[in-house]
Parts: sequence; C-alpha cells; structure tokens
Amino acid sequence: MKNSKIAHEPLFHITKRPPMSKLSAFSVRIGAFFAALILSALFVLITIGIDPWTFIKTMIKGAFGVPGVEKAGSFSDFWAIFSKDSYFWITLKTACKLLLIAVALAPAFKMRFWNIGAEGQLLAGGMGAAFLMFNYGTLPVYILLPLMLIVSIVCGAVWAVIPAVFKAKFNTNETLFTLMMNYIAMKIVDYFYNLWRGPMSALGMINPSTNAGWLRSIWSGKEAAWFRNEDLIFMFIIILITVLMYLYLRFTKQGYEIAVVGDSQNTAKYAGISVNKVMLRTMAISGAICGLCGFLCVSSQSHTITSTLGNGYGFTAIIVAWLSKFNTFVMVGVSILIVALENGSMLMANTYGDLGFSPASAKIIVGVMLLLIIGCEFFINYKLAFRSRAAKKEEVTE
Repeated sequence: MKNSKIAHEPLFHITKRPPMSKLSAFSVRIGAFFAALILSALFVLITIGIDPWTFIKTMIKGAFGVPGVEKAGSFSDFWAIFSKDSYFWITLKTACKLLLIAVALAPAFKMRFWNIGAEGQLLAGGMGAAFLMFNYGTLPVYILLPLMLIVSIVCGAVWAVIPAVFKAKFNTNETLFTLMMNYIAMKIVDYFYNLWRGPMSALGMINPSTNAGWLRSIWSGKEAAWFRNEDLIFMFIIILITVLMYLYLRFTKQGYEIAVVGDSQNTAKYAGISVNKVMLRTMAISGAICGLCGFLCVSSQSHTITSTLGNGYGFTAIIVAWLSKFNTFVMVGVSILIVALENGSMLMANTYGDLGFSPASAKIIVGVMLLLIIGCEFFINYKLAFRSRAAKKEEVTE
C-alpha cells in the first residue's frame, strides 16, 4: 500500500554568505544606521509629534553642539565646541572612556576568552587609587600619583587574573565568573564608600582643598594652565594606549599567540604555545588597562569613588569591541557613535520632557539603533534562502 506523505521544508534556511567586499559591508552598515535613524524619527513623531528634522537636529546638537548656540555664526562660536561645557567635548571625553575599556577587552576577546568583567576590573583599579588618595593624601604628588597608577594597574590585573586562573586550572565558565566578579567589586566599593563618608550623606570629592591625587596637581603655575586641563591628559593617555594595543596585537609575538589561541587551542598546543600562559598574560593585560581606566576616572574626572564609576560602560564596551572586529582604530569611531547617540537622545529627553519624551524613551531610541546596527552584522555574514512555493511530495511505500 502506498501513502502520500508531504515532507515540509522550513520556511527559510540560514546559509553562509560568500565574503562581502569591504565596500559592500560598509554600505550595509550605513544602511542599517539610516534605517535605525528613520525608525527612531517615526517613533518620536508618533509619540510626541516632533517632526523628523527637528529630531535629527536635536540629536546632532546633543552630541556635537554647544548649549545656547543653534549654529556657528562666528569664529568664536566654532571654537566654543572645544569648551569644557560643550556637548561635543562631553561626547569626546565620554567616548574616550568607553574606548579605553573596549581596547582592554580586545586582546581577551580575540583569544576567545569572554571577559565580561571590565566593569569590576575598572572598579578595582579605581578603588586602589581612591584608597591611596583618602589615606595617603599627604604624600608628595610625585610619589602619590605614580603609586596610585601602579596600584590601580595591579588591582585591575589581579581582579582579571582570578577568573583566568580558575579557567586554566578547573575549566570554569569565564563568562559567568567574570560577570559575578563585577558584583563583588561593586559591593567592596560600596563598603568603603560608606566607611569613608561616615555620618555624611555622601562622600563627595576626595581632597578637594589640596587636590592631592588629582591629575592636575602634576603641574603648578599659571604658565601651565592650558596643560592642566585634565581631560586633555586623559584623552592623550587613551589615544596612546589605543595605538600601542594595535601594534601589540598586530606586530608582536604575543599578539600572534593570542590570534592562534583564539583560532584553535589545539593548533596552538601543536605549535608549542602554552595556552594557559597566554590566557593568564592576556587577562592580566586586559585587567591592567581596565585598572588604568579606573585610575584615570578617579584622578582626572570624578575625584571620588562610587559603585557607578564605570557607568555601565564595561558592558557597552563589549558592543564596541565586537562591532570593531577587535580593531582598536575602528573602536574610535564606534565609541564616538554610541556616545553621540546616547548624548543626543538625552538632550531630546531634556528638551521635550514636558511633551512626554522621558529618559526611558531616550534609552529606547538608543536600544533600537544599536539593535539594528548590531543586527546588520548577521546579514553581512549570512543570508536567508526561502523555500520554493511548491511543496515537495514523497511517495513512501510500506
């Protein structure tokens, strides 16, 4: 007896796409960005009735503009974007912080060690710097600042090496381990924060009268006033680390070993590379850079320590590192883009809050944009092959 049986195919298959040219891949990413911008503009139009052009102008101003200046009408207006209070300067400064954390994650991710603990490693470094500022603020600046720098780097490195040791010895899950280390670091910071503030409602800045441990205290005298801009020092150090990391990953033996371990641990072992040694060394470097970021945040930006010192950028940096394909130079543009979206949407919330556009709405916009930008990476590497309209039949003979 013969039975007719319909073999249903899936609606579509996901297949590997042939490698795209760099121009084509770039075009897809640009298209995804503009699609995200259009969707966000429609969301704003529907929810609060603001036209798309006003939305785009406000986003650009919030990212790169100057408060109170609608357009540059003079040469002085142009230079105003470089003032410390301009939206452009705030975007640049924040992007540098995000960039440094992403650079720290690059070697670990390239090795396929999923370091989700950058936030905790940054806090560990910041905690070390704040501890010295609070307890040893009477030390001379040429002793205190280098000591803070060294302790911060060591604290960040140690905090990162702990999960690496467990991974090497016991093959633990590094994703969960590094993630949990974040929360331990936050609680340690909260403990010392409450201990140091005593009966006060908040700790506030550490050493506000003496500036002990502040990066600006390196220079004194009016002749060095321009160079005492802590933001410039902060940015210069981060740019230097970005260049050095690119050279390290691209042109050194250690960078080659990271790439080999990331491609295949078995191949690395066959080539005589100690996987555990590379893992420990790479995580120490990753944590050390996060610790350096903690030092810079405490000594040149906040001048205090809280569990929100990283502002969540330890997690956002993961997106930056992935979108950049672990290329530290590409990370510069991606970091600026993400921070620009955040700052632009927050100005929308501040400007049109009375119309119902809340900070939560701003986060929705940023989330939608990042989702589409990240999602386009799928279509760069894969494609959907839909089944034919006619269903296939199989004759099954019993």
